[in-house]
Amino acid sequence: MIAALMLLLAVDSYRVYVSNEASDDVAVLENDEPVARIAVGKRPRGLKLGPDGRLYVAVSGSPRAGPGMRDEDLPPPDRAQDGIAVVDLTRGNAVTRLPGGPDPESFDLSRDGKLIFVSNEDASALSVVEIATARILATVKVGAQPEGVTVSPDGTLVYVTSEEDGEVDVVDAISWKLLARTKTAARPRAVVFTPDGSRAFVSAEQGAAVDIIDARRHIRAGRVHIGGAGTKPMGLAMTRDGSRLFVSTGRGGSVALIDVATARVLRTFERIGARPWGLGLSPEGHKLYSANGPSNDVSVIDIESGRVLKRVAAGKLPWGIAVSPR
Repeated sequence: MIAALMLLLAVDSYRVYVSNEASDDVAVLENDEPVARIAVGKRPRGLKLGPDGRLYVAVSGSPRAGPGMRDEDLPPPDRAQDGIAVVDLTRGNAVTRLPGGPDPESFDLSRDGKLIFVSNEDASALSVVEIATARILATVKVGAQPEGVTVSPDGTLVYVTSEEDGEVDVVDAISWKLLARTKTAARPRAVVFTPDGSRAFVSAEQGAAVDIIDARRHIRAGRVHIGGAGTKPMGLAMTRDGSRLFVSTGRGGSVALIDVATARVLRTFERIGARPWGLGLSPEGHKLYSANGPSNDVSVIDIESGRVLKRVAAGKLPWGIAVSPR
């Protein structure tokens, strides 16, 4: 009995990391309670757990612009603040900062954990960063206002969304050459692949849809419309078996659940929070976490019922989520 209990506790023990864009830190949740805040630098947004046990966080010196604000009305960017903060999770603090190109927003790591592919929103570019040498090895020109970056399961491709051009740019992860440009619904945001790498799903904020990309031919193969008032598809999270896809709807305040095999919306979890954005699944797949920017909290959602179990204070303007076993 004791051994079984210990095993259950080991399985259920994990941590949730939340980037807080306006408080310049990462919140750490354990057992769905806040346990730490780690200062990482200006405007932390994208974050990923590396195979080396460290947490990587994109930080940016570009000023945050609200809806309708013009670039010319903003203060100049502080490029000294741009980079990828590296957090030692054992020590609980940021230990160094890697270069990340201008205004890094989102990124993904190569499958061997040696490279970071970073979207540079202000430069319409993808930076290739070598972790060991802290150098930018290459800069690839992509569409305007790149955001989501995802490496394919086999590690050969990098998909990059271009918000302004309404496309996904496909980059060879080995040669760093642009291979294709695939049109999507308006303002694509995030990308997630099926486990076998055959398809990619792309959230389209202004298109109120999730586009399905044939990842072998790099062409759009379908579209799932996400209904509901104010719906703006943002974050994505897929179950480990690739059977279900969760989509946050931003100002729609909900999360849509898509059946991957049929490309249909099965149900919608309503009243999740204020503008849910980044999503993350618990290791056992029973809970979903959403970062709710305007209310400065994270919703803990029971996947079976779709009910919000609790709201956990994070920091100011929570943006992204990464989940890891403790």
